[in-house]
Amino acid sequence: MSRVVRAGGVSVRWEPRAALVCGLVALVAAGAAVLVVGSGEFPVPPADVVRSLIGQGDAATDFIVRTLRLPRAVTGLLAGLALGMSGAIFQSMSRNPLGSPDLIGFTTGSATGALLQILVFGGGAVAITVSSVAGAFLTGAGVYLVAYRRGGGVHGVRLVLVGVAAAAMLEAANSYLITRAELREAYEAAFWLTGSLNGRGWAQATPLAAALAVLVPAALLLSRPLGMGEMGDDAARALGVPVQRTRALLTVVGVGLVAAATAAAGPVPFVALAAPQLARRLTRRPGVQPLPAGLTGAALLACGDLISLHLPVAMPVGVVTGVLGGAYLAWLLLAAGRRTAA
Repeated sequence: MSRVVRAGGVSVRWEPRAALVCGLVALVAAGAAVLVVGSGEFPVPPADVVRSLIGQGDAATDFIVRTLRLPRAVTGLLAGLALGMSGAIFQSMSRNPLGSPDLIGFTTGSATGALLQILVFGGGAVAITVSSVAGAFLTGAGVYLVAYRRGGGVHGVRLVLVGVAAAAMLEAANSYLITRAELREAYEAAFWLTGSLNGRGWAQATPLAAALAVLVPAALLLSRPLGMGEMGDDAARALGVPVQRTRALLTVVGVGLVAAATAAAGPVPFVALAAPQLARRLTRRPGVQPLPAGLTGAALLACGDLISLHLPVAMPVGVVTGVLGGAYLAWLLLAAGRRTAA
């Protein structure tokens, strides 16, 4: 049961179940992050991790927790938050649960930008990050312009179809770049493409946090017109929503979120696809839910990282999320098939 809370001239819709879900999912994400920080060659008990984080640990524990492992956990949480919110934006815009940046080319474009820097130009970490972000935005601009129709603007279905085609072409380009590379460079590129939090430090976490400080509030402010857009363009216009301008702004914000996450952690698959749908089922609320989706994405990526650290064979977090996400995608398609048959 939702109600509207007013404070001065500002009104906010309060939904107890959604708030409870956000709180519980945030606790899961934080708990998984604490366990990630405590995992490694020198295990640290969760209580000692918490003591170190609040400034009551000893010098050795502080070095392990704050210097060596905390940046990895923070990067995972922030990247998961960004991917979940980006997935919610594009799934709502396309009105399609498969309308994820993984599948409509934006993540692939970010990967192409990074690969060009790794394999062709030979740039360092900063150059790879810049190229990754540039690749995502160039892909987003290209998909938006091709999907745009004079007089009709951009519609969700057309955006998805153009994005899927762009993703296929960019995947082919990425494969070509790897096959033409030297063995060492090809190994580095292939490892980056799996999506990994290994070796992530404050150099990755800090720019990601700065980007989210701008993009997350923008996504939340645009969530209301985004939700109205799910009723259809005509209904949204009747309610005073500038549909095409809002859609363009949402594309910029959504691409920015996935670009920032991919630049920091690589193209981690399926988090952006699964998080919005899981959040919608947990809250039992229709419509767009950027914040619950973002928190769910943070929990998924943190839990995936925790699983990857405790497997018998070490592997990047992208492999874990890929396996879990593939199973989820199969279940989603089967469930949709059953509803159609019924």
